[in-house]
Amino acid sequence: MKHITNFTNKKVLVLGLAKSGESAARLLDKLGAIVTVNDGKPFEENPAAQSLLEEGIKVVTGGHPLELLDEDFELMVKNPGIRYDNPMVVRALEKKISVITEVELAYLISEAPIIGITGSNGKTTTTTMIAEVLTAAGQNGLRSGNIGFPASQVATTATRNDTLVMELSSFQLMGIETFHPEIAVITNLMPTHIDYHGSFENYVAAKWNLQKNMTKSDFLVLNFNQTLAKDLAAKTQATVVPFSTTEEVDGAYLEGNILTFRGEPIMAADELGVPGSHNIENALVTIAVTKLCGIENQVIKETLAGFGGVKHRLQYVDEINHVKFYNDSKSTNILATQKALSGFENSKVILIAGGLDRGNEFDELIPDIQGLKKMVILGESSARIKRAADKAGVDYIDAESIKDATRKAFDEAQTGDIVLLSPANASWDMYPNFEVRGDEFIKTVEELKG
Repeated sequence: MKHITNFTNKKVLVLGLAKSGESAARLLDKLGAIVTVNDGKPFEENPAAQSLLEEGIKVVTGGHPLELLDEDFELMVKNPGIRYDNPMVVRALEKKISVITEVELAYLISEAPIIGITGSNGKTTTTTMIAEVLTAAGQNGLRSGNIGFPASQVATTATRNDTLVMELSSFQLMGIETFHPEIAVITNLMPTHIDYHGSFENYVAAKWNLQKNMTKSDFLVLNFNQTLAKDLAAKTQATVVPFSTTEEVDGAYLEGNILTFRGEPIMAADELGVPGSHNIENALVTIAVTKLCGIENQVIKETLAGFGGVKHRLQYVDEINHVKFYNDSKSTNILATQKALSGFENSKVILIAGGLDRGNEFDELIPDIQGLKKMVILGESSARIKRAADKAGVDYIDAESIKDATRKAFDEAQTGDIVLLSPANASWDMYPNFEVRGDEFIKTVEELKG
């Protein structure tokens, strides 16, 4: 990593722990900052805070006392999940304290070039695809960011021979100042996280931060299936490289059944190792990025053909009595479930759906669920999903948990059927996160097989 002096003897407050906060605190301490960590979880229930204290880093836990900000901090590194209307953040901004997220730290110390990937859906799969192709070609793609590997941690060991392939959320992108990827991707832009951002316009603005420091020598990969992306393309200094499944573009596109880059055929769509129209888009992004990195066609083709998916993102789990199980727990909105369903024949699918009630109806899902063999519905949003199922003419049964839903779905299944967990909802009504929800699905499949 670059040994920078930006933070030497600077008083820095790390607000919120989790993986990214813990990583940021250690990095700042290593860079010579005077670090204080503030986390809401009580100290006795907070292993991360306990560990940092043992390392000599000051920790304040069990709440967020505003008077802490009277200690003349020069910088706040905020956990991405903490909103900007949080009183601590509001007070910091009032006191002219700069507020960033830890991906900014990663950029400042990284010796490796950065590929930044954001969007409403497809970020994790695309990040993983790109990293795997780069690694297969000898460029060592290191996954980092919102994918579960804190960027500031991965960047500490990355060298000039590596490439940081960084998944970035809108929350992280709101907290950047100088962050500058050499290649950036916006997979798509759909209304989501409006409860955090307040409006779709604010959400788009946060995502668009990704390119704010890019220049003409950098590349921005945009989804030309979307009119919004075409409009945004005129508002960047970066060189735009489009991708599309509906038209020929000066980038990556689908020509018949062939994934193509600037007139050069790469592979057939049905050779991809994962199903679904959304994975065709993810593959086109990967082709665009890796061709810009100089990767040979054969390496791209072989890697994408062997790609087995990402855990919790349309992950093939197992087959029992000729019934296949797919875990798409990361589908926390309608669009993600629509894309998941596009990869299967509806008459063979038993869909498990439902979760946190955010107040929205599911009428957009009606055309996609028509013809399903059955639905198993659970969670706070059950009544709303049932209304959509009734309109679509789909039979359904209730479940009390993912374990219960998986067992009931298997009871309904016959040879050749698919049991698909693709909830179209966040998990927080019943589970701490989508990973826990997906893990329960996987465990239940293992029990059924056993």
